[in-house]
Amino acid sequence: MSTSSGSGAPAPRPESSPPGRSGPATLLLSRHLAHYPDTVRRYFLLGIVVLTTIVMYYELYITYAVSTEVIAHYGMTFTFFVYISVVGGVFGAFASLAAGLADRWGRANLVVYGLLVVGVLVAFVMPHAPNKGAFLATFAAVSFVEGIVLVATPALIRDFSPQLGRASAMGYWTMGPVLGSLVVTEVTSHTLSGSTTWQDEISWAGYAGLAVFVIALFALRELAPAIRDQLMVSLRDRALVEAKAKGIDTDAALSGHWRQMLRLDVIGSAFAISIYLLIYFAAVGFFVVYFSTTFGYTAARANSVATWYWAANAIALVVVGLLSDLIKVRKPFMVLGAVGSIVMVSLLATQTTHANTSYYTFAWICAGIGTFTGITYAPWMASFTETVEKHNPAATATGLAVWGWIIRIVVAGSAALVPLVVTAATPLVDHGAAVQTAATQAAPALAVINASPANQALFAQLSKYPTQSQIPQALLGQAVQQVGIANLQKVQAAQPALAVLSQYGTQVANAQKTNPGNWRTWWFICAAAQVLFLPFILLMTGRWSPRKAREDAAEHAKLVEAELAELTTA
Repeated sequence: MSTSSGSGAPAPRPESSPPGRSGPATLLLSRHLAHYPDTVRRYFLLGIVVLTTIVMYYELYITYAVSTEVIAHYGMTFTFFVYISVVGGVFGAFASLAAGLADRWGRANLVVYGLLVVGVLVAFVMPHAPNKGAFLATFAAVSFVEGIVLVATPALIRDFSPQLGRASAMGYWTMGPVLGSLVVTEVTSHTLSGSTTWQDEISWAGYAGLAVFVIALFALRELAPAIRDQLMVSLRDRALVEAKAKGIDTDAALSGHWRQMLRLDVIGSAFAISIYLLIYFAAVGFFVVYFSTTFGYTAARANSVATWYWAANAIALVVVGLLSDLIKVRKPFMVLGAVGSIVMVSLLATQTTHANTSYYTFAWICAGIGTFTGITYAPWMASFTETVEKHNPAATATGLAVWGWIIRIVVAGSAALVPLVVTAATPLVDHGAAVQTAATQAAPALAVINASPANQALFAQLSKYPTQSQIPQALLGQAVQQVGIANLQKVQAAQPALAVLSQYGTQVANAQKTNPGNWRTWWFICAAAQVLFLPFILLMTGRWSPRKAREDAAEHAKLVEAELAELTTA
């Protein structure tokens, strides 16, 4: 945990005063707070940011929860659906990079009006996309705005949370995507049946986003640049931060901010957490496909398994965030969480190839993965923002933009890689349902054909003729005599289903055999990525020893008191 009390700003310059005009436009666009908010208002503002994150990820992730229905509706291939995620990830990556301008433009308006744009797209455009190309374009637009909010919301959390309370605050923020996922799985697992369509599920997410937009429009505020650009270790720093704010040149404080963030500890840490979260990205994007193609789960049942992951993850984020702030260290929690999640993800891999693995076995494994990733992630987010602050507190959004760009590129890359590793998923998603239906419809005909070798030879001859009228009369008479007119009609009626089985049956059957092994390989890749995360912890700022961390905090408090006394007597 950093203990420097300086802002990193160059020579002071009086801050210009805001215009004296007021009105509806000013109230809705000018959101700066001239003073650090008291505890009640601070928690209120943090709550709005968390609520914003929850609903934003609800809107983003709802598509994955209804993936099988969307694929069927538009006649997509599985590969096309995967590349919807890839395109969305790329758009989100560059939006995150652009959101680094939040250090100059502020954060709140990006969040507020981002909510409006996404709410309209998800509620009214995406469910009514006329074709798969339009659906992809809408998802890309939603992902672009989400990439901006991905940077702006944790920047707001950082602004309103001193370092000594940062892990718990980041734990609450991280609950946004987690609770967004939990809302998705809870809603779809209880409603996606009967008359409820995938379009309804997506529209409801959009309506929720518009409701939160109204709240944020009138209530969300942010700190004035001169206050947020300083380092705040504890709430006791408040008086010093506000006293120094009058002399800070906020433009000069941002000089060279991109160069300052292109450091190994910033870039390396961002890359490490991105690959660590491969299991999380797979849970969001592919759990429904994984459980439906490997174990025959419905979309609702697959989402109900994922609920165990998200619920456990949410609880761990909050509890560990509080513990990390109490003990004042981050790194030991990251190590504990990483080792635990490596074990649990490896267990998921080994159970994938056992067809009799029960629902509750998967539920407890998913809960374990969720718990340990939560233990890792809340302290990591706190430590990352503290690492950024070590270089320049005024460039927090810039550092988060670097992280946002890297994590979205990894999302896109991992989505593109899944079909290359899990090759069996493509024929199963594209043709599995059709083959299953055809097998049911063709069952009576297959019983006739496979009744004897003679019948098999007969129908092999008959299949050479595209229509019945082309069949030689002698061969047709032989068929009627051999199997009877009724059985011959059964086989003739089942020709479309038999054609589907002939074209895709073997491909799907082979995919069903290799699919569990493919997924096992992917889960082991996710576990290996978490192993690679471990050495990057060493690059991040912060103590390993709680005793040393307490000594740092005490020393910082003395420095703050001395500096404040010097300012008040000057």
